[in-house]
Amino acid sequence: MKQIAGDSLSAQTIAVNEGILSKNDVFAARNRSLFASRRLLVLNVLSSPGSGKTAFIERTLTDLRSRLRGAVIVGDLATDNDAKRIARSGAQAVQITTGDMCHLEAEMVGKAAGQLNLDNLDVLIIENVGNLVCPSGYDLGENLRVVLLAATEGEDKPLKYPVMFKTADVVIVNKMDIAEAAGFDRATALDNIRRIAPQATVFEVSARTGLGMEQWYAWLEQRCAQKQPSPSPAA
Repeated sequence: MKQIAGDSLSAQTIAVNEGILSKNDVFAARNRSLFASRRLLVLNVLSSPGSGKTAFIERTLTDLRSRLRGAVIVGDLATDNDAKRIARSGAQAVQITTGDMCHLEAEMVGKAAGQLNLDNLDVLIIENVGNLVCPSGYDLGENLRVVLLAATEGEDKPLKYPVMFKTADVVIVNKMDIAEAAGFDRATALDNIRRIAPQATVFEVSARTGLGMEQWYAWLEQRCAQKQPSPSPAA
């Protein structure tokens, strides 16, 4: 910062010791502690608008309702339409309406979680606001980040939004049932994902038809089992 002193101009440096996201990180740590105490697997699901995120979550919870107990915290700028859709699966659903905020924050998630019966859950899914930029910087206290890429969006999304994909634990390539009609170059898309997010597990699915969803379900059930307590040894 520059400061005028008399006729001379002097440079003054101000040290910023507290990160912009430090308040959010405090709430994220609280959420993570709460979720860990309930042995919950928590997924932060992110994508651009129109990727099929809600359909993917709805189908996952519907198909697995006899195998996993799930709930969803839904974030949107306006309306509770997605929460109503999720509720059709039989899962608990809480809507967060963010107004003009383009992302969810950990404090919002903590308050929403307080409206859920966490003791009766295996997995909690946070459906973030549709956006591949802002949400990437906000820790919500989740265990894993799941990023969706629709075949209708093109192959270059990982290159255009590298921060989001670099933080992904899982990348879901959705709408593969219409990939050919959309002119989707599968090989290029997968190569771009591997270049930007080599750490991510990739699933190619169609939430509409069910294509590839069983592989995703098996992976999800395995991760949930890892969060559950081991059976007590026989006396």
